[in-house]
Amino acid sequence: MISTTTELTEKKKKKHPNQWWVGFVCGMATFVDNAATAGIATALVLYQKGGITGNQVGMLTAALTIGVAVGSFLGGRLGDQFGRRRVFIATMLIIIIGAFAPFVSIKFAFMLPGVFLLGLGIGADLPVALATISETADDKSRGKILVFSNLLGGFGILMSVLLGIFFGNSGVFGGHMIFGAFGVVAVIVLLLRLTIPETDAWLKAREERQKGIRTERADKVHISDLLKKPYDKPFWTLIFYYGLAAMAVSVASSFGTYVAYNVAHISVSTFSTASLVSMPLAIVGAAWFMAVTDTKWRMPYYIVGSVLVVFANFIPVIFGFNLVSLCASTYLCTFAGAFCYETIMKVWTQESFPTMLRGTAQGTIYGVSRILTALLNTVTPALLVFNPKLLYSGVAIVAAVGFFIGWLGFHKDTRNTFHTEGELEERSDANAADVSPAVTVAVGQ
Repeated sequence: MISTTTELTEKKKKKHPNQWWVGFVCGMATFVDNAATAGIATALVLYQKGGITGNQVGMLTAALTIGVAVGSFLGGRLGDQFGRRRVFIATMLIIIIGAFAPFVSIKFAFMLPGVFLLGLGIGADLPVALATISETADDKSRGKILVFSNLLGGFGILMSVLLGIFFGNSGVFGGHMIFGAFGVVAVIVLLLRLTIPETDAWLKAREERQKGIRTERADKVHISDLLKKPYDKPFWTLIFYYGLAAMAVSVASSFGTYVAYNVAHISVSTFSTASLVSMPLAIVGAAWFMAVTDTKWRMPYYIVGSVLVVFANFIPVIFGFNLVSLCASTYLCTFAGAFCYETIMKVWTQESFPTMLRGTAQGTIYGVSRILTALLNTVTPALLVFNPKLLYSGVAIVAAVGFFIGWLGFHKDTRNTFHTEGELEERSDANAADVSPAVTVAVGQ
């Protein structure tokens, strides 16, 4: 019989994938998410030349948003119950099916479930991908790798913009090229993800639960646990902080071109070209935050970024809606948002909840924010007609409230579950190492 100490040694020898490789492969979930969100709007407009009506474009866009919200709720929970690897392989397959649906038919009745599946796969993939990244990374690199994975989303947007430039005048064929690009990327990511094993943290939590060992990561598995101490404070903080911030940011991100064209009377091509400057700003901001996210400077940068994002929404209110003010607002919001928006939300979420609730919490936070964003987006055009300055002032205030809630919840006395679970493993290893060799031999005989 193999001794306990020998088993420990064998576990130590087990080869693990490079944490940055895991960050890249799983971070492609954010790439696909942002690419699809940005690119489908263009693709659906191109499909109008194939018979899709304006109202149907609206319903298809709503189907994508609803799919992402439903997927976020389901994917995170399923990842906690059945493992990260199983779920993120299944979600990639769903994304592939949804991306290639238009190649079969662009009739509305066929496109609707296809687009919904695409959103469902994207929403379900994000929570398990982030959990895999955070559970594979060490304490010194976890925040950096999560920021890096979020940075990949910027390249997803860039891909969609370039596809729109190259195929924007190609009608249905252009729409096929955009959807096809999502599908090809998803196939490549699926193949790469086959190299990523299940995380040790999830496997250990499952083993402890099966053996009846009482630990935080084995015991805390019910959704109701998120509403109890010590998880209730970070859970509600992240729900309200990110939900309000997402609503505010969505006006600029989802309706920036709409505002430029309909309110400031700027051509789409002019504003789209000017908006390209925001891409390198997003990269610089993310790289900058990557350097400070695992240090004591995380919160100071969050505060400065929050103030700048709120001010960015007031720029068109103060200086009027014109090319200069809208570009200045977009550039500042893009750069400053790297320090206080989605990236830091992901870091806080991954740190605040135990292994068997990490995906559930992440998915719930995403799902709620998507629902709130969808509700605001449905009335945004009407609010812009009524009073665009009032709308921008309102979202600036909403953003300020959201960022303040985030500061209240995380500026002090924060709890990192990776540390508590790490201490558990150290005690377990120490106890196993103390087993007497004589006893081990006796048991073997």
